[in-house]
Amino acid sequence: MNLFVELCFSGLTKGSIYALIALGYTMVYGIIALINFAHGEIYMIGAFTALIFSLILSSWGFSGLGLIFSVMVIAGLYAAMYGYTTEKIAYKPLRSSPRLSPLISAIGLSIFLQNYVLLAQTSNDILFPDLIGQLDFLGFLEPIAHLATPTQICIVITCAVTMAVLSFIIKKTKMGLAMRAVAQNPDMARLSGVNIDRVISGTFILGSVLAALGGLLIGCSMQQINSNIGFLAGLKAFTAAVLGGIGSIPGAVLGALILGFAENFTAGYLASDYEDVVAFILLTAILIIRPEGILGQPISRKV
Repeated sequence: MNLFVELCFSGLTKGSIYALIALGYTMVYGIIALINFAHGEIYMIGAFTALIFSLILSSWGFSGLGLIFSVMVIAGLYAAMYGYTTEKIAYKPLRSSPRLSPLISAIGLSIFLQNYVLLAQTSNDILFPDLIGQLDFLGFLEPIAHLATPTQICIVITCAVTMAVLSFIIKKTKMGLAMRAVAQNPDMARLSGVNIDRVISGTFILGSVLAALGGLLIGCSMQQINSNIGFLAGLKAFTAAVLGGIGSIPGAVLGALILGFAENFTAGYLASDYEDVVAFILLTAILIIRPEGILGQPISRKV
């Protein structure tokens, strides 16, 4: 029974982090109907930025919540700049081009960013401090440490709060209204006075901030990162977005949680060697059975 509960908590943790990355994929797809294949590298850059500035700020005397909050803000801003640049370089010049062109451009940018970090840092695993586990006031969670670590619990809570804030932004703010308008009918939104370029850039920035938060949280959870974490995490988050219904924000969260649980139970009851295989089995199955995803809407075509 303890193993089952432990796998549930760790699956929820992994699924929550996948959800933060998958939301970036699904928001961009909802706006411009294209997949940002460089998004996994933004997540990786966010993790490295969080690591670098956590070490710098720690040497300056920062600690506790102040350290975590500062690192979160800096990593988010840094990743936002990369997300904004990605849209301007890989997508905006190719909006009127065939759909394959921006996809190839994004893949090329992904390869560039991965190798750029590889050369700037190292190909080896780098230790990442557990910033969350170092918080003194989390001592009351120690009695359940055999089921879930304080870091895992805080990651789930952080992700839940972040998704609630994102939902508020999309449903209750002018920016969210503009995003929904562009997603529904870009031409009509433009005629209504919506600045399409600003909305698209804002979507890339918002998705990049979420990816950077995921990078910080996965670093605290795994306590090590490398330049390749963006590639596999990006593929899995893309799988989660497709599984839940690409373009659907609730679908991205649902798909991420399903994937997180599936991977953990596979690793716990079968073998960890099969953990990565599960994601692609689920992707293949959903594409065959329900191509639009669990919560996605079927695409109607005029004949």
